[in-house]
Amino acid sequence: MAHRFDPAILREYDIRGIVGANLFAADAEALGRAFAATVAESGGRKGKYRIAVGYDGRLTSPELEAALVEGLTAGGVDVVRIGRGPTPMLYFAAATLGVDAGVMVTGSHNPPSHNGFKLVLGGKPFYAEQIQQLGTTALALGPPTGTRGGVADHAIAGGYIARLARDYDSGKPLSVAWDPGNGATGEIVTRLTALLPGEHHLINAAIDGHFPAHHPDPTVPENLVQLQAEVARHGCDLGIAFDGDGDRIGVVDARGRIMWGDQLMIVLARDVLTRHPGAPILADVKASDVLFAEIARAGGKPVMLPTGHSPMKAKLAELKAPLAGEMSGHIFFGDRWYGFDDAVYVAVRLLGILARSGDSLAAIADRLPVMFNTPELRLDCDEARKFSIVAEVAARLRRRGAEVIDIDGVRVKSADGWWLVRASNTQAVIVARAESATADGLTRLKAEITRELAASGLAVDLD
Repeated sequence: MAHRFDPAILREYDIRGIVGANLFAADAEALGRAFAATVAESGGRKGKYRIAVGYDGRLTSPELEAALVEGLTAGGVDVVRIGRGPTPMLYFAAATLGVDAGVMVTGSHNPPSHNGFKLVLGGKPFYAEQIQQLGTTALALGPPTGTRGGVADHAIAGGYIARLARDYDSGKPLSVAWDPGNGATGEIVTRLTALLPGEHHLINAAIDGHFPAHHPDPTVPENLVQLQAEVARHGCDLGIAFDGDGDRIGVVDARGRIMWGDQLMIVLARDVLTRHPGAPILADVKASDVLFAEIARAGGKPVMLPTGHSPMKAKLAELKAPLAGEMSGHIFFGDRWYGFDDAVYVAVRLLGILARSGDSLAAIADRLPVMFNTPELRLDCDEARKFSIVAEVAARLRRRGAEVIDIDGVRVKSADGWWLVRASNTQAVIVARAESATADGLTRLKAEITRELAASGLAVDLD
């Protein structure tokens, strides 16, 4: 029957809420029926449509997955269940099993009480207006009619791991520390590292939806403390961490220094451009000026895009780009891969680059231009105000004639460097970042952000 989703769970890139508060098993079942109808309307197949379904390691994921499968089969589509694993394993299934679509039950990097769904249709990301339309479709649902779909299990993990390992470039063995953060990559990384040369030290590899070690978000420095300690304990060449569902990567070098997403992109882009000279390399609006300059220096065409893993995947496919990446650690390979964000695959490619080059990640980091910048700052802001505050900041800057890039929020150039504020599409926060060639310049840029947000009623402390 007709079903109404809480509007707050229909996000820009996925469906996500707090289980027991605004997300329930009934929502998962209704989503299954609505998505089945959407897939059927896409056309192109004779007979039943097939949809791959996977789920992450959260405590509520099995229940939501069962309800989702019930809704999909009630909607008349066949379901291929791939079981528990990271989101990229579902993307891999959608790309290789000949299915029409895929749904992943995952709360990504959010707290244990959260969960949700990521969707793929026809090999393309399913997002924005498509997700909003699911709400309309669910409201129009009648009683199930027609033939139910069937359900088949497909153990894809082995094939996925073999495909990951295939793209490792042989070279000198490395010593690597790994931290899956008790997230959905734990079993995959355990099996993968057994196939790779070198020494591999795993922590927090047991999948546990309580996330007892730390929050599963590798963009937050305190979540990398254990990994840094493991690197130091074993004298590792580097350490690698993943978020809760394995589509974002975090990296530290042998000295424990964090390699942010835009710094990591420099290493990857230089290698990719040796095979694709002149190719476009995509990065989001939060990335350092150094990344765009280094892409050009390596012979590539730097392209700045709005933040968002779904639109970035779509643009990578449109431009046939070999590589794209975000400050948040979403990195996408078109070169030798399928174009989706897969943090474990990125780790494999990074290890191959380092093994072949004989250059350490720490040495590469030492040679990068020295800049003074903030990490990605997430400033709590009322959900109803976040977009209007950024719009107010942009309007004031335009009236003053400031030099701005407004493809996503506002990125402001000044004599000291640049600063950015944008409303997050996934959380009740405003994201800010600033970068300067000097420490004093960075201080002035942060003061500018503080003043502009205060003028719109948001008091923040950036120190």
